[in-house]
Amino acid sequence: MRRRSAVGLLLLTGIIWSTGGFMIKLIPWPPLVIAGLRSGIAALVIYLYNRPQKLPVGKYTLGGAVAYAVMVIFFVLANKLTTAGNTILIQYTAPVYVALFGYSFLREKVGLIDWITILIILTGLLLFFLDELSGTNLWGNIAALISGFGFAGLILFLRKQKQGRPIDSVLMGNLLTFLLCTPVIFQDVTFEADVWLKIIFLGIIQLGLAYIIFTIAIKHVTALDAVIYPVIEPICNPIFAYAILGETLELFAYIGGLMVLTGVIGRGVLQIKKP
Repeated sequence: MRRRSAVGLLLLTGIIWSTGGFMIKLIPWPPLVIAGLRSGIAALVIYLYNRPQKLPVGKYTLGGAVAYAVMVIFFVLANKLTTAGNTILIQYTAPVYVALFGYSFLREKVGLIDWITILIILTGLLLFFLDELSGTNLWGNIAALISGFGFAGLILFLRKQKQGRPIDSVLMGNLLTFLLCTPVIFQDVTFEADVWLKIIFLGIIQLGLAYIIFTIAIKHVTALDAVIYPVIEPICNPIFAYAILGETLELFAYIGGLMVLTGVIGRGVLQIKKP
């Protein structure tokens, strides 16, 4: 696969991922129930696609699985505690952590453009915390930040398996998430048809299909590319949330979000222009 094709798949992944924020808010279940069932359905989809001959137990596979579980659980928590826009924009500080650890872990060099991007993203992140530094928004922002750590860890571990089967980490991560959330699933789940249609969509399309596409693409790009090119997600996510839920962002969140997006988009454009 050519690199441009891989970048196209990453953009498609970002569009599919972006449906998660508003869909999660439309489901009236506790966050751990949503996270567990969504991942349980996604695990089935990925297993039917992947069909591993044996249980994957490599250290990078397991590391990726743990990072994945942290990412998806705290992503759902954040969406329930703060706006969908805040959640996704804070999660997209992940390039910072990928750049910081990418060379030592993967031997993928980080250039001056990348560090300028990181500085812009960090500044944008700080602006998020200028609005309502107490109550549920603060905890939602913190959950989104932890989800970003998980996202970065997942990218690094998947890229480490570029010659292997990165999809196995996603399969194991979904299974782990389902198992961790199982104690609360059977206490709080309800059986409205429209709610189940939403959770099935999240499991099959928003997680299952999206991560199948993502793990195909990640073999052909760098780790930093893999976390930056799906930037279409934080662009589409707040738009969907505004159109469907009427959510808006606070002033400093708009400014911070604009800085985050400017950093990642500018870096992406400069990378494309490089010979």
